[in-house]
Amino acid sequence: MYLLCTILAALFSFLVLKWMKRRNYCMDVKRLDGKTVLITGGNSGIGKETAVALALRGARVILACRDEDRARKAVREIKARSHNLNVLHMEVDLANMKSIREFSKTFLQKEKRLDILINNAGVPSVLNWTDDNFSMCFGVNHLGHFLLTNLLLPRLKESSPSRVITLTCSNYKYQRLDFQDLNYNLFPFFTYCRSKLANIYFTQELARMMEGKGVMAYAVHPGYVQSNWTCHYSFLFQLLMKVIMFMFYVSCEAGAQTVVHCAVADEVITNNGGYFCDCKPAKLQAFANDAGVAKKLWEASERLVKLA
Repeated sequence: MYLLCTILAALFSFLVLKWMKRRNYCMDVKRLDGKTVLITGGNSGIGKETAVALALRGARVILACRDEDRARKAVREIKARSHNLNVLHMEVDLANMKSIREFSKTFLQKEKRLDILINNAGVPSVLNWTDDNFSMCFGVNHLGHFLLTNLLLPRLKESSPSRVITLTCSNYKYQRLDFQDLNYNLFPFFTYCRSKLANIYFTQELARMMEGKGVMAYAVHPGYVQSNWTCHYSFLFQLLMKVIMFMFYVSCEAGAQTVVHCAVADEVITNNGGYFCDCKPAKLQAFANDAGVAKKLWEASERLVKLA
């Protein structure tokens, strides 16, 4: 009897965990032949799975990565899995504004199209600093992608209709921006939350500014995913998180589905500037829907990256 109860309890727990981890998959079968996709941080995790999915649809996929060795390995894997040889990588360090400018200049010289830009790369809750003295989370997760997107906007407009998809996180709701200290770097988790909130405001303002110009923008929360973000932390923390992620987090393939959905589905067009989760529009906290704050952040970001 005890054994039977144990088995039933284990089965029930398994079914509950499976139900908690359920995710919608992108069902749109649109091809992307002749389209060019640029994915930052596409050498692992969600970025790599997104690259595979879009390469399978025939897209030319370019991985923008900092680590050349890992990028080359990822390119080989993506080609093998997608049977698409039109996959390559270009080097960029989103923690270095000079690197972003050089990358963008090279990209504009070499690439005649940019149909989908996926701002996927990001860093977790860390207290490091970028080469330009920005907090690592704000500098990479927001400012790096802000500068990159702006520098590539000419090609995005020329390739219209085009899309910019920026990955964010539902943790945005735990913090608000402080314009007296945008470069906040005191508590790692709060720093991360602010950078993810900035991603949402960036998407909203980009959509407003590009209205009528053929460039659409979407913010995506992929869910809590079994990616390799724990590599920034101690071995014991990594071990603990591997157990937790195995139990509660979804696979990278499942996490990539909403990104793919926003990249290909026609139905998202009516939600330009929107926030998506689980392949459908999601509701934001009221304070995250403030057009005034979004505009103010855009102007402050322009000054910080010297975009004028």
